[in-house]
Amino acid sequence: MTPDEYCQEKAAKSGSSFYYSFLFLPPERRRAITALYAFCREVDDVVDECTDPSVARIKLTWWRTQVDQLFAGQAEHPVMRALQPHLEPCGIARERMLAVIDGMEMDLDQTRYLDWPGLRKYCWHAAGVVGELSAGVFGYSDPRTMEYASKLGLAFQLTNIIRDVGDDARRGRIYLPINELQQFEVKAADILNGTYSDQFSALMAFQADRARQLYKEAMQSLPEADRRAQRPGLMMAAIYHALLDEIERDNWQVLHQRISLTPLRKLWLAWKTWVSGGRGLVRRLAAR
Repeated sequence: MTPDEYCQEKAAKSGSSFYYSFLFLPPERRRAITALYAFCREVDDVVDECTDPSVARIKLTWWRTQVDQLFAGQAEHPVMRALQPHLEPCGIARERMLAVIDGMEMDLDQTRYLDWPGLRKYCWHAAGVVGELSAGVFGYSDPRTMEYASKLGLAFQLTNIIRDVGDDARRGRIYLPINELQQFEVKAADILNGTYSDQFSALMAFQADRARQLYKEAMQSLPEADRRAQRPGLMMAAIYHALLDEIERDNWQVLHQRISLTPLRKLWLAWKTWVSGGRGLVRRLAAR
């Protein structure tokens, strides 16, 4: 198996919505973003699959050495070997790759966040910086595109947090800010016990409004000159925003189930956004 084939298999097996946005890219950019995604999956799996935090830390430290070796031209792991030829053309920075690992390590150090600024910092490490790395792979000419990519990553991560409230609680993590749980009179025990209430619905609607504001700010930040190049991110925005709407239509029933879109619907949203160049989506989300 070649390094590119390894990354392709890793991406396809994940079942992630991101995979759908890769399908429409030219071969070289598709190989680059698939390798970058495979790297993110590898380090994320360390935290999700290691039951012993000390072992997870050792593995993340090993991945840091792999990043160093990658930028020294001595890549060993198949994912790093697949990434190697794309570093300079795609502007992939060592600091951003290490920031992704920092985000995974935050999950080992912290399971609760006091307020939105603290959670926002985590979301940037978990997804905002990935958005920035991805924007470089897709190509851009205007520096403002980095602001768009970062905010879009934050919106994706917050949408994930809303979708996974129940699953995360069963793993011992409640990402919703403590001060907002208090504000809406929702106890951590209610989430752990899967107890729905009007207060919980109001809390989730508040989180969704924040996510939608981030989608809006992202779209408003995207320079027109880079819109077509950034279509893969816009395809993801179409999918994730539709997921957020679906969760709301289901009355925030996220404590006992994981709400998702069908593969066919994801593919349709991705294709429609690609063909239209994302123009309508940008207008719609920027105006909401």
